[in-house]
Amino acid sequence: MGLCYSLRPSLDEHGDAEQPTDTSIPLQAYNDMSPRHGCMCRRRGPGKGKPSAGDAGRGDTTDGVPIQNGGGGGADSRQQLLQKTLSKQKNKDKKLSEEKKQAKKVSKRIDDTLKEQQREYEQTHRLLLLGAGESGKSTIVKQMRILHVNGFNAEEKKQKVLDIRKNVKDAIVTVVSAMSTLIPPVPIGNPANESRIDYIKSIAPLSDFDYTEEFFEHAKQLWDDEGVKACFERSNEYQLIDCAQYFLNKIESVRSNDYTPTDQDLLRCRVLTSGIFETRFQVDKVNFHMFDVGGQRDERRKWIQCFNDVTAIIFVAASSSYNMVIREDNSTNRLRESLDLFKSIWNNRFLRTISVILFLNKQDMLADKILAGKSKLEDYFPEYVRYTVPAEAVPDPGEDPKVTRAKFFIRDEFLRISTASGDGKHYCYPHFTCAVDTENIRRVFNDCRDIIQRMHLRQYELL
Repeated sequence: MGLCYSLRPSLDEHGDAEQPTDTSIPLQAYNDMSPRHGCMCRRRGPGKGKPSAGDAGRGDTTDGVPIQNGGGGGADSRQQLLQKTLSKQKNKDKKLSEEKKQAKKVSKRIDDTLKEQQREYEQTHRLLLLGAGESGKSTIVKQMRILHVNGFNAEEKKQKVLDIRKNVKDAIVTVVSAMSTLIPPVPIGNPANESRIDYIKSIAPLSDFDYTEEFFEHAKQLWDDEGVKACFERSNEYQLIDCAQYFLNKIESVRSNDYTPTDQDLLRCRVLTSGIFETRFQVDKVNFHMFDVGGQRDERRKWIQCFNDVTAIIFVAASSSYNMVIREDNSTNRLRESLDLFKSIWNNRFLRTISVILFLNKQDMLADKILAGKSKLEDYFPEYVRYTVPAEAVPDPGEDPKVTRAKFFIRDEFLRISTASGDGKHYCYPHFTCAVDTENIRRVFNDCRDIIQRMHLRQYELL
């Protein structure tokens, strides 16, 4: 609401009485009044003294600056607000600076970790185990654990008891079932054991089976039967696991309630490998990663997943399989399957620069077959008839010349494939092995370490 000013003398109740001093504001002074900043400010006329900030009231000015409500505290409030704003910004900048420092520390830790991982990766030798089914790849991996990773503890051995007992069951079931299917069939040696054969055949399809004393007794009596032994001698005519004889000879130990497998039992135990398994170990401060991949035909499609940055391939071939057929089709010769597989790997465009360490495995079983003379190598590989042992061939001490000739023939069949390309980009290094012989594998792997080291240096262009 505005102020009202009278332009004429005011009259009091006395009328003609003496009038009081006129305090009204002249019109000119009224006209000099103007609103500023929401208040009525009085202009100072000429000759008037300046009001001080201390004397200024509501709506007065000092030096032409209107004084807001609260008087002289307005300037202080603005200064405080400015200081508060600057303080907040300073704190915010400080916080952002700390966050940047922290982010840099985290980034540096990540970079250092990645560099360390890359350094470790480049210093690690990655070995890919390849080969046909039942060639002994998984046994090689077990040997690496025994030799370089503290072996198997008591709990792991205990867990393998069931697998070993399953090997016993599979072995006796396979042998007695083959007696009637072979041509000509094999008769039972002791007719009293016919009922035992019936029992074994009855439990054959059972996957969830309790290995009772009754089972072990029947299996033991049948394994002692001459007819069953005769059928076992013809095992190349059907599919029988390699460890059959080993575990059937150990029935008395395996059936015991307190049976604890030995390292040799674990090496012999057969479990089908499906998928990809990695074993890490260290030899003289050098890291090795060994990848074991299933060798059956339907497992080989997974191999491509392991080809990246492989230092070397260890190809495992069962030398003793020259008179056997593969499980997949019951017709293809196992050794020829292995040769064909080796050829496909050797000529694979993704592997043309990766050298191959060739393990000609199961030399013990090869020697047994050659010396037994029942399955002649030339019956399965006619070219063996014309084969001559090379002059540089060195037989093992006390080795029969027939065994020497057979194992070097098989070696040269693989080398013929590796030398056919002649590109000089990768090489084949053959070794005669017996995967269940720990000392043999120790010696062979030590011989291979220098080869692997050279491959690794060449891989990272350090050689």
